[in-house]
Amino acid sequence: MSIIGIVLGVVAIGLFVWLRKEQQMDSDLHAVEVDHIHQGMNALMSDFNNYQVETDRKIAELEKQLEIKNKSQDKKMEKHLKELPFIIGKVVGQIEFSQDIIKR
Repeated sequence: MSIIGIVLGVVAIGLFVWLRKEQQMDSDLHAVEVDHIHQGMNALMSDFNNYQVETDRKIAELEKQLEIKNKSQDKKMEKHLKELPFIIGKVVGQIEFSQDIIKR
């Protein structure tokens, strides 16, 4: 009986050591997976931050271009508004001149 007890004790100790080793290996694999997930999340966060910065730059550039275009259009409109009375006078003058010619 004592031999069976010793054998069972040795088997129990061996099983305990083997399970402990398996648990340590599983723990190490889990730690590696968590580290990889952490690296992936950091890379994703970095890409998203870069995208946000790039998008903000593009928006600022487009706003600047739109403002320049609006100013250009405003200047053209002001120029046309200043020239409008002259053009109207010129057209009216031509109409009056042609009517004088028609009446003769």
